[in-house]
Amino acid sequence: MKKSILQEKYPIYSLELGKDETSLQGVDAIIDYLKQKVDENPITDFIAIFDHYTHTRSLEQGEISPDIVDAKNLVFCFGIKLNTPQVMAVRPRSIGVTETKTGYVINFLEAPMPIANETMERWVKSITEV
Repeated sequence: MKKSILQEKYPIYSLELGKDETSLQGVDAIIDYLKQKVDENPITDFIAIFDHYTHTRSLEQGEISPDIVDAKNLVFCFGIKLNTPQVMAVRPRSIGVTETKTGYVINFLEAPMPIANETMERWVKSITEV
């Protein structure tokens, strides 16, 4: 996993995989695998799957890189504390799964809660083990 700063302000974690580096083939298979991780975790709650590729393609002004084949977000929440209204600004969590012509990019925005980052990083890295 690589940590970087997107657009000079967003800390993101990313894993880039060749299609031969996992037995999971296609965005839907990876999303299903990660959704199972969310469902199994006692402090996470599944919210939705957002088909970003289809949404963007449907827009008259939508632009998609020619290298991108598919892209979806798994949306869920780590909900162990709601101690201030401000925390709502950084929830829920999302893991993006993008298929390119040569592989996959799985990424997420750094959360303000270390256990969330550690858990998401573990889930994403485990994709290479199946």
